[in-house]
Amino acid sequence: MSMSVGVLDHFNIRTRKLAETVRFYEDVLGLEKGDRPNFAFPGAWMYSEGKAVVHLVDISPTAEAQKPDSGVVHHVAFVSRGFDAMKARLQSKKMPFDARQVPGGDLWQIFVNDPNGVMIELNYEAAKEQGAAPSMRADDPGRS
Repeated sequence: MSMSVGVLDHFNIRTRKLAETVRFYEDVLGLEKGDRPNFAFPGAWMYSEGKAVVHLVDISPTAEAQKPDSGVVHHVAFVSRGFDAMKARLQSKKMPFDARQVPGGDLWQIFVNDPNGVMIELNYEAAKEQGAAPSMRADDPGRS
């Protein structure tokens, strides 16, 4: 009997900045706020291509402390398309980001932080993208 863990289903952020976080995922990354089960706690689900990939939980009604970043989870990555369009979108919103090419040139990446300090990695298959390649860098994006 074979077995597979599969692909990433979603990630969850516990936040005191629910409205700001929803705006980031909608306005900056282009996700859509969508249906969410009727949980006994506030939150939102953010969708990409019909799939709820980011679950947000509003902890502002509780005494739970807001964590400053991703903790031991360094970043969350999405397979993406439209590298130049995303760069233009981030620039138009004055969002700081880091664009780079993975050594070997097959993968282009954009790194951007959400309002909670969660690092989001957007991966683009270079062969499917148009335009100029970003600079090739081998350093850890969390160190820049």
